[in-house]
Amino acid sequence: MRAIRVASAALLGVTALTFTAPAAFAGDGDHNITPFAFSVQPSTIAAGGQVSLLLKRDGGCRGTATVTSGVFDTVTIPPGQSSATAMVDWDARPGAVYDVTFSCGGASGSTGLTIAGRRPVTPTPVPLQRGVRAGVGGSVGGFDPKEIAMGAALIAGSVGAAWYLSRRRGASDES
Repeated sequence: MRAIRVASAALLGVTALTFTAPAAFAGDGDHNITPFAFSVQPSTIAAGGQVSLLLKRDGGCRGTATVTSGVFDTVTIPPGQSSATAMVDWDARPGAVYDVTFSCGGASGSTGLTIAGRRPVTPTPVPLQRGVRAGVGGSVGGFDPKEIAMGAALIAGSVGAAWYLSRRRGASDES
């Protein structure tokens, strides 16, 4: 019986490790393996916004780096610098993901830049807020003598029953 528990725990552990291990990606020529690190901050921006193009020169990028994309003009990062900025085109499609390619020293890699949805330039008109229309409504509309008499009888009956039970209990306590 103990062997079944140990085998089950081992199988569960191996399964958990299998699902948490990073998946290998076999693409058609993975072009994001570069001797330098790069990123675009923020990775999601509205059309017309400004992004920072960051380059980490620890690895193999010592010369001039070129950053290209279909959503902004080509940017050059000179040697000794590790960042630059770019203005996103106003006509960028909301929801689209554009490739941003970093090239330096014969190596190149790309990352995505997502364009956020546009907000309207002019605010939409908000209807004027007015007070609540108060009135009789259904609270007192249509006094019905039968319903009033029935309510009064129920209240009188409950008060009478409470009085009777309190008097009866008091009499039994005295004996």
